[in-house]
Amino acid sequence: MRSAVVTERGDRIRWVELAGEEPARVYVHGLGATSPAYFAQAASHPLLAGRRSLLVDLLGFGISDRPTDFGYTLEAHADALAAALGAAGVFGTELVAHSMGGSIAVVLASRHPHLVSRLVLVDANLDPIRPAPGGAGSSGIAAYSEADFLAGGWEEVRDAAGPHWWATMRLAGLEALHRSATHLTRGTVPTMRELLLDLKIPRTHLVPESDGVPRGAAELAGAGVVLVPIPDCGHNIMLDNPDGFARAVAAAPTED
Repeated sequence: MRSAVVTERGDRIRWVELAGEEPARVYVHGLGATSPAYFAQAASHPLLAGRRSLLVDLLGFGISDRPTDFGYTLEAHADALAAALGAAGVFGTELVAHSMGGSIAVVLASRHPHLVSRLVLVDANLDPIRPAPGGAGSSGIAAYSEADFLAGGWEEVRDAAGPHWWATMRLAGLEALHRSATHLTRGTVPTMRELLLDLKIPRTHLVPESDGVPRGAAELAGAGVVLVPIPDCGHNIMLDNPDGFARAVAAAPTED
């Protein structure tokens, strides 16, 4: 386990690092997750092993610190992650990022372009989401006020999430979970989709084949984003179809 201070108050992001060749490959988890649990199998897959790999937990999640005075906007997450990568000596990395982590990765690549040479998004959130009470995901969490979530709403989210997701979600700070979900539903200005379209690096977006053609697919393809439908999986592509995931990441373009 490695760590780096990423805020003026001394809060640390932590990651599990696997030794290997440069350039590094950095894995970033989604909401309520942790990268070692979600990406260990992928990082050690024969098609992906041998590269220096950082399985990073975002601030507020997993083994990283959980400050209660951090904003947890997508921009703040991106800047904190950028600080951790800089401290680790990681520049021009291949960033593999799932769900909310994909949103943060897009913001990171836009704000800190020297850090990212290739972007592989894994069923990432590209657009704002309408809060919807009753769900375990970002839309359900964001439907609570922060006060109501901290006062007991998190228990309803726990029950909706189920034991598998809650196993990693319970590691998150409650403020981190609520604020991250709320800011994910609000998105960024310009939107994550618009930022992605404007990036000048190789970009690949892995999506579940069963979901059909993604929204804005033609526009993404026209901007050079390679869309790769992965069979036999749901939202957690790397867990549901590890071989298909590894093949797609290994085959992702290295030149735009």
